[in-house]
Amino acid sequence: MASRCSGVFRALSRPTAFTRCSRIATTSRCLATTTEAVKSTPPPPSVAPTTDATISRIVDDISGLTLLQASDLVAQLKSRLNIQEIAMPAAAPAAAPVAAASDEPAAEKPKEKTVFNVKLESFDAGAKPKIIREVKALVPNLTLIDAKKFVESLPKVLKENLPKEDAEKLQKTFEALGAVVKLD
Repeated sequence: MASRCSGVFRALSRPTAFTRCSRIATTSRCLATTTEAVKSTPPPPSVAPTTDATISRIVDDISGLTLLQASDLVAQLKSRLNIQEIAMPAAAPAAAPVAAASDEPAAEKPKEKTVFNVKLESFDAGAKPKIIREVKALVPNLTLIDAKKFVESLPKVLKENLPKEDAEKLQKTFEALGAVVKLD
């Protein structure tokens, strides 16, 4: 009998699965509430109200403005207080008007064209086979028949958006064969 009592006493003194689960649940709940308290963001700090009534009135007036009115206000304040625009790294487009003002003298002389379209205008009848072969070699994926149709339906653009050097080289090549080429 004593062994039975000691066995029961030992069983009761041991923590059971239920007790362990309830301890874990209690601990989890405590942890959950502490993490929720940490996760919640504190309310934004309120700005200490100023004692100056003029500043409070100005702040109230400005907060009632629309965006367009606020923009006009900023522009007028900048002009009245002689505040200059400072080019910030993120504000690169603001520097463009300054560059445009310095380009005015350069705009007076015409810019030299750097990109050309090569247009085949006409050719000598005896040079037709040479021109067809050159067009076929020049334009990729063009068969001999397509090259012949291309040459016969002149004037046509051979190549577009070529640099000046390449366009002049192509013009000399076709003129040597007996064609009239125009650079646009």
